[in-house]
Amino acid sequence: MPGRTDRARGVLLGLACGDALGRPVEFRSAAQIAATHGALTEMVGDGTWGQPAGTITDDTAQALCIARSLVARGRFDAADIAARFLRWLETEPFDVGVMTRAALARLGAGEPWQTAGRTVWERAPEGQNAGNGSVMRCAPLAVAYHDDPARLTAVSVDSSRITHADPRCTVGCAVLNRTIAGLLTDEPRPLQGALASVDEEVPAALHEALAGLPAGTDPAALRSSGYVVTTLQTALYDALSADAFEAAVITSVNRGGDTDTIGAVAGAVAGARFGEAAIPERWLAVLEGRAELEALADALWAQATAG
Repeated sequence: MPGRTDRARGVLLGLACGDALGRPVEFRSAAQIAATHGALTEMVGDGTWGQPAGTITDDTAQALCIARSLVARGRFDAADIAARFLRWLETEPFDVGVMTRAALARLGAGEPWQTAGRTVWERAPEGQNAGNGSVMRCAPLAVAYHDDPARLTAVSVDSSRITHADPRCTVGCAVLNRTIAGLLTDEPRPLQGALASVDEEVPAALHEALAGLPAGTDPAALRSSGYVVTTLQTALYDALSADAFEAAVITSVNRGGDTDTIGAVAGAVAGARFGEAAIPERWLAVLEGRAELEALADALWAQATAG
């Protein structure tokens, strides 16, 4: 069984590897991926966004903003994270989600973080108001607050509210992070424990999608879209049912659709489950930002266990 520090590194590195593996085939269908790659099992360049092999996207970039803030501030500071998101956006990244861009534009215009994401959510129609742009980035919080469940719920919700205020997103982040924390602390049924004890009312759609995982789920019925509920359902199924880290991430990415994000979420969960040592070195060797991700994971774990 991997040690806890190894699994803490696994969370951040797993997120980034899933993101980078999925980046070149984002928006492509499973059939299109199969036609080009057979099964995509290696970090490749070009493809969607035309970037080199191992390049991370907005998923990992925003997770890094959260992790850097936690380490620099020594605590969760939503205003600092929001400011880091905004500075990142000003670098003109190649991939930014619609709701994230809209919320950060409001932040840039002076609106406080507490209302910017909510304003965007309230103005978006159903079907465009519960994207997966906050669950993809939230995993560093699970490392930092793995031993404080109530606080982990609260900071997960607030981290989502910066850009994604729909309860399916805010509580989705809390359930995901409580699941990751459960894996880090050796809970026997981490997802079920998270759903049962998260300190928020779990939206019905989220509970229905997640309560039976992974047993009793038809994997062929799972979807990989930008909707937060399907992202969590599919990524959690793949990560919790696989027999190895690599299998979890490859399965998620080869489903097609929002491949970088489903890869990132599955990678974070599988990383917590199997640890850094289970991540293929051939992926890590080309992963953008590997050294910083390792250092941040170590710092987050050290802060969390210092007392």
